Formats: sequence, structure tokens, C-alpha cells
Amino acid sequence: MPGAPLAASFIARLDSDIRASSGATTEVFAPFTGEKLHDLPVSSIQDVADAATSARAAGAAWRSAGFAHRRRVLLRAHDLLIERRELLIDAVQTETGKTRGQAFEELFVGASTTRYYALGAERMLRAHRRRGGIPIVISASVGYRAKGLVGVITPWNYPLSLSLFDVIPALAAGNAVVQKADNQGALSILASRRAFIDAGIPAELWAVVAGDGAEIGGGVIDQADYVCFTGSTATGRTVAAQAAGRLIGVSLELGGKNPMLVLDDVDPKKAAETAVYACFTSMGQLCVSIERIYVHSAVAAEFTKEFAARTSALVQGPAFDFSTDVGSLTLPAQLERVKAHVDDAVGKGATLLAGGKYRPDLGPLFYEPTVLANVTSEMECARQETFGPVVAITVVDSTEDAVALANDTEYGLNASVFSGSPARGRRIAHLIDAGSVNVDEGYRATFSSIDAPMGGMKHSGLGRRNGREGIMRFVESRTIATATGILTLPRTGQEFAKLSGLMVTLLKTLKAVRRR
Repeated sequence: MPGAPLAASFIARLDSDIRASSGATTEVFAPFTGEKLHDLPVSSIQDVADAATSARAAGAAWRSAGFAHRRRVLLRAHDLLIERRELLIDAVQTETGKTRGQAFEELFVGASTTRYYALGAERMLRAHRRRGGIPIVISASVGYRAKGLVGVITPWNYPLSLSLFDVIPALAAGNAVVQKADNQGALSILASRRAFIDAGIPAELWAVVAGDGAEIGGGVIDQADYVCFTGSTATGRTVAAQAAGRLIGVSLELGGKNPMLVLDDVDPKKAAETAVYACFTSMGQLCVSIERIYVHSAVAAEFTKEFAARTSALVQGPAFDFSTDVGSLTLPAQLERVKAHVDDAVGKGATLLAGGKYRPDLGPLFYEPTVLANVTSEMECARQETFGPVVAITVVDSTEDAVALANDTEYGLNASVFSGSPARGRRIAHLIDAGSVNVDEGYRATFSSIDAPMGGMKHSGLGRRNGREGIMRFVESRTIATATGILTLPRTGQEFAKLSGLMVTLLKTLKAVRRR
């Protein structure tokens, strides 16, 4: 049944799971009401170091337990996530201000990720043969070993799903984890972590720390053997530089200014219905949500009218049931950014087609989903990521113009193409400079495809999560090659003189038979 705000006793139990020894705390507020939610314990650099030491010790036993044990534990955790779904959805809503449906999406993809890597990790990481340098004479195989300690730095906007996207493949591969939770998302992370601990994961294996992003996040990078970061492009550069200084790997999912192309052969009403969700889910506070729409002039009038009408009809409010379509912004800083972008655009001549109003009557961080037209390049919202419920519609005269405008950005995270022909939509999708492109969907087609990699091009990130690519981040490949003894490789000048002709013949023969 639908939930309610989290009980104080439950919050206190979760707070006790943070690695924090000093007694220092920081206030965290509930977006729906603006009231203080809890005093979150704050970790120190020493807490991070201690957590890393304990996690490494637990990781040795976790790795030696093997894939079958890890699979059993993760599958039990999958079932517990489902059993506790109402409580977990309550936590996500309480911390983020999402609607219940959008919080459910987090739970769904989190459970899907857990099942996927529980069942697939052993197959993905199984040692396999490779062709030796000289057939028959040399045999080679490649195996994989867990990196050791993975640092995960998770943002506030999707605390449950983005956490599990990184933590679960790291654990499935045999690693330990120290995770820096954003203060605003710590409860959701801790509540989901508790399901894994109850399923059999040692508490020390997956440690959670919290506090100042630069200090505590930096402390995690200093301790880890590999780092996953999700957040802004500016902070991502800092994370990458610090990781590079330690010669450790890093995967970064960063900002986006994601475009949608609405082609001339669409059903305008049908496209508008799906496009609204793509723009305003979680109040646009999603790295892959749509902020730019390029619609062909042949369908622009009808699409724009329908899109604006459907946006205005969205039901907004604070509710712990399924009665609302959009919820609240999460942080005061997000509200101020949205206000600033809309005010700047309207002040410089943009046309307001829907929304554009602050709604304090609903709660302190509510702002109406907003549709703008006639947005020009000098407006802040034209090229900067708003990360809020604001979308700009631009009319174009050709598909080529739409593609050019979509690619005219420093970002390349997600994109969307709507067409009356799926085949045509896929052809256009191949022209877009983005790590994920959805056809006749906004973001959920790729976001939910756990078997397929997800990540950004250009300034939207490095590396990929999900799929085989998502687990390969967390292992070191190791080649073991053996001389079979059938033929002794030359070691002296005289031996090279005898065998070089034979080896040249071998090269020519391998090329002739198209053998790599």
C-alpha cells in the first residue's frame, strides 16, 4: 500500500550505519515540507581511512568465497529489495521529493541491476583462450581479478538506482566498496544497503561515509583502487585529475543538455504524450532527461500545442501515493537555478508556453514544469544544463538541421528521436553524438536496458556502466601465455638465422588464410 514519511526511529537506525566517529552532524531537510528530516552523522578523513581498511579485510574473504556464494547472496538481496519496496520508495520520496511512480522506477532498475549481475558475473568474467603469437607453439588465456577496493561517489538525485548501478557489479566481481553518499540521499542508500547486509553481505564490505563532498569524496579517491563518480562535469574533472595523480582508473557520468528530435512523420499527439514524461520526470533532475526539443515545421504547430497542454495538465503536489504526476525540486539551489534560467530567458524575449511559476502553496521547492519557445543562444538555458523542469522547443525545417543543432553542444550523454518509422528513427539515431539514443522514447528505453552500456561522449563523461562493460571496470585483465614446447623459439643469432625464413613464411601463410 502507499507509504508515508519515514519514522524517526527508522531514520536513527539508518544513521547509525554511517561510518562517523566524531559525533558531528549536518542538517538534512525534506523537500516536500522544508522541515528538518534528520541530523546526518558526518564522517572524517580518518573514518574514510578506517572504513577502507575494514573493507579491504572483508574483501579478501568475499573474493575467496567465489561466484556461487556471491550469486546466492545477491539474489537474496534482490528478493529483499522487492519485499521492502514500499519502505525503499518512501525513503526515495522523502529525500528527493519525487512522485511515487518515479521513485518506483528507481526500485525497479535497482532490483534489475542486482539480478543481472548476480546471474551474469561469472559468465562475464570467466577466463577464456586467446590466440597465441605463434599458433600451436604458444597458447594464451585471459583471466580477470578484482581490483580490490572500489570508491563510489553517488549524487542526491537518483540515490537508490545510481548507487546500485555501481556498487552491485563491483561486489559481484569480488571487490569491496567504500561509498560516499550525498547528504541528501544517504537514507535511501543506507536503506537499500541494509537489504544486502540482511541477505549476507558483511557490513564492512560495503561501507558508507558522508559529509563535505570535496573533503570526504577526496578521501574516498585517496583510498580506492578504482573510482565511480556521478555528478557535474566541473566536479568530474577534479575527480579525474585526483585519480590520475594516483594512477587509478575512473568512470564518470557527468552533465548533459539532452536533445529530442521530433521528425516530420510522427503522430504529434502521441509523440507529445511521451515527450512530456521525458522532460519532467523527477522534475528534470535527471542526467538523461530532455532539455531541448527540435521539432520539424511540418508537425510543429500541433506537437507544440499538445505538448504545452499536456504539460499544463500535469498533477503536481506532495503525495506518498500515485495521485501526482510531478513532485518537488530537491534542494533550494535547484529552485534558484530554475528560477534564474526561466527569468533570464523570458527577460531576453523567450515565449512562455506553459508553467514558469513558483508554487509555494504546494511546498517550499515546487516549481511548475515549464515550456519555452524562441530561446536564443544568449540565454542561459540555451546551452547550460538547467537540471530542472525547463524545456525549450525549437522549430526546424529539416532533419539535417535538427541533427546539427542536437550535436552543437559540449555534452553527449543522452538523446531521443521520434519518428513514424522505427527504421528511420534508428538511422537518425546513428547521427547523434550521444552515448545513449532512444527511438520513440525519451530516456527509459536505454536507462532500463541493464544489459547495454550507458555513459557519455564529449564532456558528459568517461567509461560506461551497465552491461558487460559495467563490470569490466572493476577487474584487472591478466594474460597467461605458455610455450607448448612443440617448437623452441630462437634465442641466439644462429637460431634466428635458421628459423627466420620459416617465420616469414608463417606470416605470409596466416595472411593468405585470413588468420588474425
